[in-house]
Amino acid sequence: MSNAYYEKIDGHSSASLNPPPYSEEAPPLGPSTGTLPTLGYEAIPAMPPEYQPCYGLPREGSSPGAVLYPSRAIFIATALPPSVPDYLGYSIFNMVCCFLPLGIAAFVCSIMTRIANHSGDGTTAQRNSRMALILANTAFGVGLALWIILLTIFLW
Repeated sequence: MSNAYYEKIDGHSSASLNPPPYSEEAPPLGPSTGTLPTLGYEAIPAMPPEYQPCYGLPREGSSPGAVLYPSRAIFIATALPPSVPDYLGYSIFNMVCCFLPLGIAAFVCSIMTRIANHSGDGTTAQRNSRMALILANTAFGVGLALWIILLTIFLW
């Protein structure tokens, strides 16, 4: 045998073959109070956390006392983002009655807002909704100004 460990065992070293003597006394329970030792940082709890004792009425054929039931599963549903207004009708009105170029841009932003609402993308929907409102208000203002100018030219 070429291994030093095997040679040591073959040599019958008394320290490696004889375990420490067995003690008949139980280990002390606590420092000096006789209580059970507390759970330390690395201690494992006696009962898994998913089981909790529940004291209830005993059933037929069972002994009274603590009954362990598994904990219930908790489902967390994510809340849907609130639907952002798309101002589609206002954009169509501005496209037809007020100022066509800005009305078309507001209409496109309104459609993109509606698509983002349906896909659940709240931030894109808010951005497109704000842009549609700004373009629709601008189209309304420009269209109103053009109608006033045209009426004053034809009435004079």
